[in-house]
Amino acid sequence: MAAHKPRLAVFKFASCDGCQLQLLEAGDRLLELAERVEIDHFLEASSRVVPGPYDVGLVEGSITTADDAERIREIRRQCRFLVSIGACATAGGIQALRNWQRVDDFVGAVYATPAYIQTLATSTGIAEHVPVDFELRGCPVDRGQLLELLSAVLWGRKPHVPGHCVCVECKARGTVCVAVAKGIACLGPVTQAGCHALCPSHDRECFGCFGPSESPNLVSLTGFYERGGASRAALVRLVRSFNGHAPAFRAESDRLEGNE
Repeated sequence: MAAHKPRLAVFKFASCDGCQLQLLEAGDRLLELAERVEIDHFLEASSRVVPGPYDVGLVEGSITTADDAERIREIRRQCRFLVSIGACATAGGIQALRNWQRVDDFVGAVYATPAYIQTLATSTGIAEHVPVDFELRGCPVDRGQLLELLSAVLWGRKPHVPGHCVCVECKARGTVCVAVAKGIACLGPVTQAGCHALCPSHDRECFGCFGPSESPNLVSLTGFYERGGASRAALVRLVRSFNGHAPAFRAESDRLEGNE
């Protein structure tokens, strides 16, 4: 009898699909993965859907409606191992900017008939609704990290995902520190690595795409930038970005606004 292949499902909530595309664009490595698992639900790639339960579920996107909240609970019941992938699924995404405003104002400004729109007042990550076995950060996730995660799950080992900050990646590629050399307010010292220091390598600040690093000292960092001339409003915009609703970033932006 043939060995049982693990069953993989990929689900989407409120998002741009960028993290799913990282998997689709993995090319030959995705084909190798397809030989080792049964991809039973991945609407970005195929209309073929095989009902659960599934061994592994990847979830992209944030929860923004009551229907979303119910659907993620059902997905959790169907998946033995559940992973949230990307900034939307782990921290609410850029759409979580609504969490600091009145959602009715946005709905009224965007939709011609707001009465037809049913939405929650917030955009939140998957872990705020159901238990998650692993979170993979990024906007989008790093393709190598995503494949490493799937490999680790299939082999029953812990994924090797970097825990250091973006500054280490800057040093590794020989990028001059934009904060020290050019006075640019940069989130690299408090952001988890994974982007290969893309923005600083082009003389741009790190915008925190991979979320807070372990034990980030945001108060110290923003205080340093404030003393260097950065306004609190500018620092709020910097921290309140792709991962603005992540607890560490959220707490600091609230503090800077005087809402702590």
